Amino acid sequence: MYNFKSLVQKKLEYISVGTIEELLDGQKLFVEVDDMPIVIMNIAGQYYAIADVCSHDDGPVGEGNIEGFEIICPRHGARFDIRTGRALALPAFVDIAVYPVRVVGGEIEIGLPNDQ
Repeated sequence: MYNFKSLVQKKLEYISVGTIEELLDGQKLFVEVDDMPIVIMNIAGQYYAIADVCSHDDGPVGEGNIEGFEIICPRHGARFDIRTGRALALPAFVDIAVYPVRVVGGEIEIGLPNDQ
């Protein structure tokens, strides 16, 4: 998968997915953009966005528990770093997509690649 956080800003299109009032510390927000399930998380006031699809079996990784900066897939225990999307534990060995997140005027926005 791809770490979209590494794209230069002009290659990203930011879209609003919610407000900071809707995503309090320790909570998750599930959205779908162009048929892509994405989960946004608030960890101690920092926002992270990852693909809500486990690379092991396409399960909903966002439903898993978070330990530090790791999310644990509830199906088979695969672990991913929510900052980088890196697969950390089997059975997953392929990384998952991560998206840049910013807050503008209280709106949480995620960056998606545009066609430029």
